[in-house]
Amino acid sequence: MDRFALGIGWRIAGIVGLTGVITYLHTQEVNSLLIFPLILFDLFLTINLYRYVTSLNRKLTRFLESVRYSDFAVAFRADSNLGASFHELNDQFNEVLDAFRQARAEKEANLHYVNTIVQHVSVGLLTFDATGQVELVNQTALRLLGIYRLRTLNDLNATHADLADVLRSSTTSSTPVSYQTGADGELSVRCTSVRLRGRLVTVVSMQNIRSELQQRELDAWQNLTKVLRHEIMNSITPIVSLAGTMRDIVETDLLPLSSSDEESNEAARFPAVVAESVNDLRDALMTIEQRGAGIMQFVDAYRHFTTIPQPVFADVSVEQLIRNVVHLVHSDAQKHNISSSVASPNLAIRADAAQIEMVLLNLIKNAVESLGKTPNPAIHIDAEAIGPRVVIRVADNGAGIEPEALEQIFIPFYTTKKTGSGIGLSLSRQIMQLHNGQLTADSKPGEGSTFSLTF
Repeated sequence: MDRFALGIGWRIAGIVGLTGVITYLHTQEVNSLLIFPLILFDLFLTINLYRYVTSLNRKLTRFLESVRYSDFAVAFRADSNLGASFHELNDQFNEVLDAFRQARAEKEANLHYVNTIVQHVSVGLLTFDATGQVELVNQTALRLLGIYRLRTLNDLNATHADLADVLRSSTTSSTPVSYQTGADGELSVRCTSVRLRGRLVTVVSMQNIRSELQQRELDAWQNLTKVLRHEIMNSITPIVSLAGTMRDIVETDLLPLSSSDEESNEAARFPAVVAESVNDLRDALMTIEQRGAGIMQFVDAYRHFTTIPQPVFADVSVEQLIRNVVHLVHSDAQKHNISSSVASPNLAIRADAAQIEMVLLNLIKNAVESLGKTPNPAIHIDAEAIGPRVVIRVADNGAGIEPEALEQIFIPFYTTKKTGSGIGLSLSRQIMQLHNGQLTADSKPGEGSTFSLTF
C-alpha cells in the first residue's frame, strides 16, 4: 500500500474516531469546554484531508499555469514519495516541461538565426501592423532611409512623409513603387500583406535601384572597353609594325638611290619625279606609324578604367584628408582661391585614402578648368555628417554644366573638353562605388557646380 492511501486512511480514521468521541461526550453532557478542542482538531483533520485529496488538482493547476506563462523552470518532485503513481506522474510532468523548454530554446535559436539573416541581407526589410507599429526593421532599411531607428510609420513623417503615405496605401498591392530618397538614391519599394493569427502584417522590401543600375552600366562599359581595346590593339599593332618596316626600307634602300649623284647610273634609273614620290612615301609611312602609335597609346590609356585595384580600407580623418589634398594643389590654391572647411575635427570615414585623394584631385582639376575667365574664381571643399552619412563637397563658381551634359558626364569617354579623355569622372564614380558610396553632381549654367562624395 502506498503512502497516499495510508495518508487518507489515518486521516479518515482520525475524523471518524474524533466524531465518535465528540458524540459520546455530548450525550454524557460533559462540559463543553472539554469538547471544544476536540471539535477544533476534528475540523482541522477534515480540512487537511480535503487539501490532501485535492493536492493533485493544485498540481495540475500549477502545471497548466507553467505552460500558459512559459515558466518552464518549475519542477515537480515534492510528493514523489507518496507512491509509485505520484512518482510517475511527476516524471511525466517534468518531461513535458522539458519538451516545452527545448521547443522554446529551438524557437529562440531559429528566431535569432532568421533575425541575423534579415540584418545581413543587402535588401532593406521592415514589417508593420495595421496600426502602423513597426515590428521588424533591418540595418539596410535604416541605412537606405538615412535614419537610426524606426518604431512607427509616423516616425517617417519628418524625413520621408511621402514614403509613409506610399507604405500605407500599398498594403494591398505587391506592385513595386519607385521612391526618390534624394539626389543619390532611388528606392524600389514592394509591399506584401499577410495575416498572422488574424492580424494583418505588411512586409516591405526596399532596394536602391540607382546604385545597382550604375553598377550594371559600369560593368557594361568596362566589358565594352575591354573588347574594343583588344580588337583595336590587335588590328593597329601589325599596321604600325608594317609601316615602320616599310619606312625603314624606304630610308635604307630607296632614298640613297634617289639622292645619289645626278651623273651616276643610279640617278638615271631614278628620275626627279620618282625621287619626290619616294620622299612622299617616306613621309606618309612616318605619319601612319606616328598616328598608329598615338592610337595605341590612347587606347592603352583606357586600360586603367578596367583595372582599378580594390580599396584598402582604413579609418581616415576627413580633416587631414582635405588638408593633404589642398596642400597638393597649393600652386592653384592662391590663384583660384581654394578654401576648405570641416564641420567636426573628429569626422572620419572608412576608405582608401590614396584613392579618395585621387578623386578629390580630379574634381579640383575639373573645377579649375571650369573657372576659365570667371571673375573672382573660388573653389570650396567642405565636409559634414548628415545622419549616418559623411558628405564631402567640391564646389566652384565657374560656368556650370548644361543640363543635357550633366546627365552624361559620368558616362565613360564622354567629355566637354577639347583635350579631355572622358574617363576622369567615370573613374571617380567607380572608386566611390568600390567604397559603397556615391558621386553625384549638381550644376546650373552660370552658377557653378557642386560634386558630392557620399560615404
